[in-house]
Amino acid sequence: MPLPINIKKLIEQRSVESERIEYKEGWNPEPIIHSICAFANDINNSGGGYIILGIEDDNGMPRFPVKGLDKKKINEINKDLLNKCNTIEPRYIPIVEQTQYDGKEIMIIWVQRGNARPYKCPVHFASDGTKRRTDKEYYIRKVSSTICANENDTKELFSLSSIPPFEERINIDAEVSDLSHPIICDYLCEAESDLCGPADKMSLKVLAENMRIVSGPKENIKPLNIGLLFFSRRPDEFFRYARIEVVDKPDPTGDGMMEKMFTGPLYKQLKDALDFINNYVIKEKIFKYPDRAKSDRFYNYPMEAIEELLANAVFHKSYQIPEPITVVFTPECMEIKSCPGPDRSITDEDLKNCRLVAAYTRNRRIGDMLKEVDLAEGRNTGIPRALRAIGRNGSDMPIFKTDEERGHFTVTLPIHKVFRIERSSYEIGGRHNLTIRYLKHYRSKAELKEEILSVLSRQNISRSRLVERLGYAKMTDGMREAISELMDEGKIEHTIPNNLTDKNQQLKMK
Repeated sequence: MPLPINIKKLIEQRSVESERIEYKEGWNPEPIIHSICAFANDINNSGGGYIILGIEDDNGMPRFPVKGLDKKKINEINKDLLNKCNTIEPRYIPIVEQTQYDGKEIMIIWVQRGNARPYKCPVHFASDGTKRRTDKEYYIRKVSSTICANENDTKELFSLSSIPPFEERINIDAEVSDLSHPIICDYLCEAESDLCGPADKMSLKVLAENMRIVSGPKENIKPLNIGLLFFSRRPDEFFRYARIEVVDKPDPTGDGMMEKMFTGPLYKQLKDALDFINNYVIKEKIFKYPDRAKSDRFYNYPMEAIEELLANAVFHKSYQIPEPITVVFTPECMEIKSCPGPDRSITDEDLKNCRLVAAYTRNRRIGDMLKEVDLAEGRNTGIPRALRAIGRNGSDMPIFKTDEERGHFTVTLPIHKVFRIERSSYEIGGRHNLTIRYLKHYRSKAELKEEILSVLSRQNISRSRLVERLGYAKMTDGMREAISELMDEGKIEHTIPNNLTDKNQQLKMK
């Protein structure tokens, strides 16, 4: 059965961290069963792992070209794998997919965190392939290695088994019918999963079982919380305030305040909130120099940073706490707030220095599923990426705050300084020490064309939205001429060329 993940991204470690992947040139039962046991125990709550047969390991990376497996031996490997997995206590059977990569046969063993952990398995197997009566041990993952658990590790495993992560818990108040088959299919297609095609022909129950988003006895299967958060139409019906609220507050008194709420599956509400911010909040100023052709561009907030910071809030929020994620824009700053605060392994000094690397990851599966649709970064790279984008824009660094009880986490990003001034000129120090005038209302046709291309380089946009982005109240003759000339020059075009009056019509780069 195809896996709900893009195989190419998996093998190349673009969607799953390297410590959660093992590459094996061929079938070697003993270390593979140990690793299955370790991934199923998931002592770090990292979400299990993948064992890829047919690809040689090169210091934790796949070695190319891929050697692949002998197709004639794959059935034999499957049978032996099943027999060896029967030696794991309690019994644990992973999901196995046979597929091809670069024209070679490979097998992928998907090992999720087991519901009955901790698991133990034989230390050794007989050389003739039969089961040997031997001592069994608990195995765990340490960084990218499988090791035998010591006494303290074993105690921790038993402790973890009594409290499953919230996203992996069965929701007794929901039914399988509360999941949406079309939403699951849309997600799989967006993730470019091999399961995308077969999903259309599966029943909701079978599809949910393959996605590992339901659990329970056959007569009373229930959705897991992760399934409801990602694939129900209104997660906030099961988890109060599981939503994102974006507030534009131009005045402290609340005059002229605009509030927009985003609900629905987590990945969709995150995308919708980011699109809204990009279309209605992000502004750009361009500074022209008399002594050179290249101009300077500044954004009130770098969109790349907002993407990372808001995705981080969705990733690490506790959905047991009935509080929404809020994004508030004022004339001075943007503030993103979520609950609870960061893990206590992140010290106050770390927050002050913008170092956010926690020893424990909350909502590991949420993070994995966001990464599958390119909405989150792996390996703790999201915050550093946001900081780089902020630096490139010339903005002040963000301020990370929490309270003593770690009840909330707030990120404050100051607006770029050129948007804080009210006069029509701005002194750029250091490089040229000259005053550049920003003309808000009048632009030459050449400047208009340059700004239109700048907007369209980041997104497709309708004419009415383009007018708003450029700071006009309505379409001007100069804008019409600029758009017409760009089309004649072959630089931009309509998204629906055969029906120019379509309500969904937008402009795009050619």
